[in-house]
Amino acid sequence: MKVIETHLPGVCLIEPRVFSDPRGYFLEAFSARRYQDEAGIALPFVQDNVSRSQHNVLRGLHFQQHHPQGRLIQILAGSVFDVTADVNPASPTYGQHLGVELSEDNHRQIWIPPGYAHGFCVTSDFAIFQYKCTDYYDPDDEHGVAWNCPKLAIPWPVKAPVLSWKDQQHTGL
Repeated sequence: MKVIETHLPGVCLIEPRVFSDPRGYFLEAFSARRYQDEAGIALPFVQDNVSRSQHNVLRGLHFQQHHPQGRLIQILAGSVFDVTADVNPASPTYGQHLGVELSEDNHRQIWIPPGYAHGFCVTSDFAIFQYKCTDYYDPDDEHGVAWNCPKLAIPWPVKAPVLSWKDQQHTGL
């Protein structure tokens, strides 16, 4: 696998080895030993989540403040514009973000350590989104940042996204 460091501390893209032939493909989506040795991901995963969303659905930007979740993300079907945002005022990269395309075709994964906000927008007809978490979801610790926060200035590929009621209530940094 190939590990690509980013400008956000600890956040990396992972390109797993894909073995293709006329029948389809095989890839190893996760191996604790290898991801620790090659990507430095040593936190245990305690929860796996899957969501299915339609074109132009935007989920995020979400984070937990007291029980932050590290996330290992991949797309099982379709494609998304995936965003990681640094929302820690004490961080040297506070207010910066990383936007990448994740898809069933490029097989890329992204590792987002605990402490970052995360969101994505579906760019295909639909997408099936899978992620592993290092802490449990805590609804009392759920926080968010507005998708269109001017301080983040994220170049989302959609002008009028489909948002949940909760995501419509988030404010900027």
